Amino acid sequence: MRICMIGTGYVGLVSGVCFSDLGNSVYCVDKDKDKIDFLNKGKVPIYEPGLDELIKKNFKQKRLFFTTDLKHAVQKSDIIFICVGTPTKKNSDSANLKYVFQVANELKKIIKKYKIIVTKSTVPVTTGDKIEKILIKLKRKKLVDIVSNPEFLREGEAIRDFVYPDRVVIGTNSKKANRILKNLYLPIIKKSSRYLQTSRRGAELIKYASNSFLATKISFINELANLCEKTNVDIKDISNGMGLDQRIGDRFLRAGPAYGGSCFPKDTRALIDTANKYKIDLSIVKSTVKSNNLRKIQLTKKIEKILDKKVKNKKITFLGVTFKPNTDDMREAASIPMIRYLNKKNCEIRYYDPSGEKKEFKPLKNVKYFKNIASACFKTDLIIIHTEWNEFKLLNFKKLVKRNNFIVYDLRNIYSPEKMRELKIKYFAIGR
Repeated sequence: MRICMIGTGYVGLVSGVCFSDLGNSVYCVDKDKDKIDFLNKGKVPIYEPGLDELIKKNFKQKRLFFTTDLKHAVQKSDIIFICVGTPTKKNSDSANLKYVFQVANELKKIIKKYKIIVTKSTVPVTTGDKIEKILIKLKRKKLVDIVSNPEFLREGEAIRDFVYPDRVVIGTNSKKANRILKNLYLPIIKKSSRYLQTSRRGAELIKYASNSFLATKISFINELANLCEKTNVDIKDISNGMGLDQRIGDRFLRAGPAYGGSCFPKDTRALIDTANKYKIDLSIVKSTVKSNNLRKIQLTKKIEKILDKKVKNKKITFLGVTFKPNTDDMREAASIPMIRYLNKKNCEIRYYDPSGEKKEFKPLKNVKYFKNIASACFKTDLIIIHTEWNEFKLLNFKKLVKRNNFIVYDLRNIYSPEKMRELKIKYFAIGR
């Protein structure tokens, strides 16, 4: 099939590349000429394991094209995916849909024959209805079907999630559009995965409901971790014991920092905002957001407590600053408010992350990026394991730090408290 992906951000780029790898001709469109030039040179603007190899392979085989020419890409394609960003509006909790509607207005001028318009961007319920109103003349001429097809790709695991999805959700009442999209996804839904056709509004809400529920699981286990610390119980035992119940499952029950990234924070806020417009009180989701915001403060205060409130001039090393491993995404990472707060307390902050230096910290004095773990940890007072990258899981801390009196604060519970005691390392963890 011939596909147009509008937007080469995380969702559009990964989905477009994976569709091309299934044998489709894919046109990835973006207004950012520098980004398109970058991609045409075989370079990848995001950190995602395996993505660069797939881009080079399918670009070479002439199934994958990168262009700024929207008109050409749309005319060449049968299925148009809208994959532009839907960030939170400034001074608001609602999703900013201006880029989605800009695309719809541009498509209105281009489309002359039947196309399926698919919203892959995360959008509030009824957004598809608004897109249909923009394209109403084309809809009346039966030149378009507007469909919702939310993505469920985890950063760092996106290619695997695309090829082996938990489910493919298609929101449409058009038999024609459903038949074509089912054929498009057939190579991957054959692999014991599930294909769900629902209403367009249903598909839009499934995405928000899924992310909000997972965010709730994270906030729930983080709050329990606080109780475990007070009652001398290991949160890992609680997570394992709960997770063995098939109705609950163990995924997203690992205590740690506040959730972050491109989805959970903005989607929980946007779902609450949508519910408020319909005068529905989503009290559980509201509590999740409140708990997550409080989590950032709690852990920062715990750092001060670990250092006996003698924070000034202390050398503090962060191992990992991204919100999760195997990504370079810093959006709403818990490390940002933590490092900013500690920086104001006149600490010397060092950090190392496998995905490189971060622009978020460049304006801050006394915050320095190191290119390797050893340099970041040398003679430090406190090591904070913020992100569970694999290379942090078997460290010889004494050899790295080269001093006896230092502390390890393990926000991901990677290490065994018993073994750290045996090594005579002052060690703190989450909920243990």
